[in-house]
Amino acid sequence: MRLVEAKIGEVLRVVGVSNAKANARLLRVGLYRGDRLRLLREAPLGGPLLVDAGGREIALGRALADKIIVEPE
Repeated sequence: MRLVEAKIGEVLRVVGVSNAKANARLLRVGLYRGDRLRLLREAPLGGPLLVDAGGREIALGRALADKIIVEPE
């Protein structure tokens, strides 16, 4: 499933990214394939998703989150 489909509080593992540009963006913010994430919040009106990645809070735009493939832990 994609990150945008996850529910608040769900613990997930990054298993892939749908394209190279999105992968490069994730690497810049310090997220890698295999990392554990927890979805903290979704901003209203199509705003970004806030995830906890190893104690760091990272805001990801919905366009990018739609390209991140995750699986539940």
